[in-house]
Amino acid sequence: MRVVSLLPSATEIIAALGALDQLVGVTHACDYPPQVGGLPRLTSTHVDGTAAPGAIDRAVREAAAHGAPLYTVNEPLLASLRPDVIVTQALCDVCAVRETDVRAMAQRLSPAPSIVTLSGTSIDGIVADIERVGAAIDARDEAEELLPGLRARLRSVHERLRAARAPRPRVAVLEWTDPVYTAGHWVPEMVHRGGGIDVLARAGDHSRAISMAEVEAASPQILVFAPCGYDLERATREARSVLARDEWDWARGLALWAIDANALASRPGPRIIDGVEVLAGVMHPGLFGTPAADRATLIRRAAA
Repeated sequence: MRVVSLLPSATEIIAALGALDQLVGVTHACDYPPQVGGLPRLTSTHVDGTAAPGAIDRAVREAAAHGAPLYTVNEPLLASLRPDVIVTQALCDVCAVRETDVRAMAQRLSPAPSIVTLSGTSIDGIVADIERVGAAIDARDEAEELLPGLRARLRSVHERLRAARAPRPRVAVLEWTDPVYTAGHWVPEMVHRGGGIDVLARAGDHSRAISMAEVEAASPQILVFAPCGYDLERATREARSVLARDEWDWARGLALWAIDANALASRPGPRIIDGVEVLAGVMHPGLFGTPAADRATLIRRAAA
């Protein structure tokens, strides 16, 4: 079977199902696992992902105002790959190619490939998406092996928290810094499963822009920077940059962390479970140990 992945989380799901040999094309943003590095890149974007957060936000808003897509698909290359299955998403037009565009392209191919659309906004939804991909690429058995292990890891975190009767700290997770955005969808659930209370967002809700006053008024004890699409180095650099500004003075007595959002929070795939475990360490290091240095950066401990 010949499979095209049009989002990084789908690429990670296919890899976790042991089906990398079926992948024939991926997006420009697919970087995990490293073995996908040699596959044809089917997408591009006019938005400069290396720009400052404010500039990226303005570019995205301008494209939306004109109804312009953020991503371009190399349709001749797609046709040449002769995919049997294309995996796409219907969750976020900012994150990946629009599903409507993918379906239109698929209809122009002969034969038209099957379309698998991922749309999970919760951990259970992500699990369902993994099952859906497994069914579409004849990897049901592999999914049945993978998912119990992921569930067992979540259960282990829960049981350790329950046995310790651990108090739940108040946590704010920021998905963007200019403007400030809450982290929505599955992230509030990740905070809950890791032993905290998300004070800015509810599980399943979309990410949303929020004022600095609202963040401060929510009285978080722990502030986690997880800018969408950022690796740990870039997330840490951005967190330190904004925290140096006067308008962030109120946050300097909190416990301040940056995490590898690409690996742990932004992509709804198997590594979301890694994210729960890392957040558990952020919130309860005495129970779970301090997160590894390649997963999270402690920027500042809470003031005594």
